[in-house]
Amino acid sequence: MSSPLTTDRIAAIDVGTNSFHMVIASVTDAGMLRIHARSKDTVRLGSSKGDMKRISDDAMERGLRAMVRLVEEARQHNATVRAIATSAVREALNKDVFVDRVLRQTGVHIDVIPGIEEGRLIFLGVRNALSIADKRVFVFDIGGGSTETITGHDGEPVYIHSAKLGHIRLSERFFPDSRINDQQIADCRAWIRGEWQPAFQSHIAYGFDEAIACSGTVMALASIVFARSGRRTPETLNGVTFDRDEILGAIDMVLSARTIDERMALPGLDAKRADVIVAGALLVEHLVKGLGIRRLTLSGYALREGIVFDTFQQARDIGLTHHLSRLRYQSVLHICELYRVNRRHAEHVKHLCVRMFDDLMPLHGMGDKERELLEAAALLHDVGYHIAADQHHKHSEYIIRNCVMPGFTSDETVLISSVARYHRKSHPKKKHPVFAGLTSSEQHMVGVLASILRIAEGLDRRQQSVVHGLEVRTAEAGIEIGLKVLGEVPDVELWSAERRTGLMEEIFRRPVRFAVNRL
Repeated sequence: MSSPLTTDRIAAIDVGTNSFHMVIASVTDAGMLRIHARSKDTVRLGSSKGDMKRISDDAMERGLRAMVRLVEEARQHNATVRAIATSAVREALNKDVFVDRVLRQTGVHIDVIPGIEEGRLIFLGVRNALSIADKRVFVFDIGGGSTETITGHDGEPVYIHSAKLGHIRLSERFFPDSRINDQQIADCRAWIRGEWQPAFQSHIAYGFDEAIACSGTVMALASIVFARSGRRTPETLNGVTFDRDEILGAIDMVLSARTIDERMALPGLDAKRADVIVAGALLVEHLVKGLGIRRLTLSGYALREGIVFDTFQQARDIGLTHHLSRLRYQSVLHICELYRVNRRHAEHVKHLCVRMFDDLMPLHGMGDKERELLEAAALLHDVGYHIAADQHHKHSEYIIRNCVMPGFTSDETVLISSVARYHRKSHPKKKHPVFAGLTSSEQHMVGVLASILRIAEGLDRRQQSVVHGLEVRTAEAGIEIGLKVLGEVPDVELWSAERRTGLMEEIFRRPVRFAVNRL
């Protein structure tokens, strides 16, 4: 979960499979990005064997050293740090070990995001680099472990796909030594075609008029194109366009260089990419040929710039409203609609939760980020009814954890699902697998937020909004929740809420009682 902004400078760290990239930037009043510094470490975090199922000890040490250096540089610039991890960390069985070690060493928590969220952030970066507001575009970003492809219309993504196709992953599988042959190339092409066929059908169905690339692989091919033509590579490649023949010609040059020494000697190619450029070139080749791309435009912005804009937007939305940012709220509402949640009840429970959270702030000391998670959990706590009324709290946890929620990280989704899971029945217990997997601070957060949600849910037992509002007073002697009602005392709601006070009493170590105030 990202930190609130304490400065106008944002350090966005892209914890990638091949490299860790950082951009330190601020957003001007005109909505433009002002770059203050860039930094990069080639870490090869996903270079271990076993299809990237574990981060090796050596790779973890390299990653830890890189994060320490990048965070130190960010703090020298007085920048708020947001670190996002992609494929290599996302898929690793020991990702929690790496994330915890980074947190202990740097104080920065790495947000692990799903591929769909990665695609959204990439598109956000591209949208701020090129004029695509009124266009139908296809965007792709080839990473070390995955490739994200996005079709966008009128400045918004309409279809995002993340495939386990990356230049390091494919190099490990098909080109493990320095020499390549025709059979290896044919096998790799067949694999790419099989993995991408369903996604290609969707991209073609949505349609696009312009293709945009924003990856190191394509930048490397662009340098080869310039070298072949004798032209000097410009300082920035943003907005530069190549035709199909130029790109395919550069790819043919790469594929004809059968040894690593031959590839290192290719004009324009950075020698550090010589061991992975073949796999990357084959991915670009399939995109160009499979989607009928005639011209390809390069974007200078991608994931890390998207992180900066997203962090700025979230902070601005929360700062203005103290509520869920627009994108996150839309994501939650989409799930509510999909699973036919009783919106009137969900919104009312959210309203009661937010007031309790604010009034209890002297006790829990949490802020806007936790408040956002509580709002999301309150709106989604009943999605489990879609499966069955019995044990619906457990069904809610399952649905939320497995939903695509643009704007939320994987960690945040787990926290929201856990809060929703404990809105009724059992208190959080360390024997519960998902809860046991959280850190102690996350477990405490879930307990606090769930204790609030449990009571708010009880106060709308009949889903008739008979408790119009509330006010909480805290003292050493106890917590008093004053209920604002019209008409008679809501006995059913009082009975239900009183049965749900146990968790709050455990956490804050003081009794909870209710008082009814007629309006």
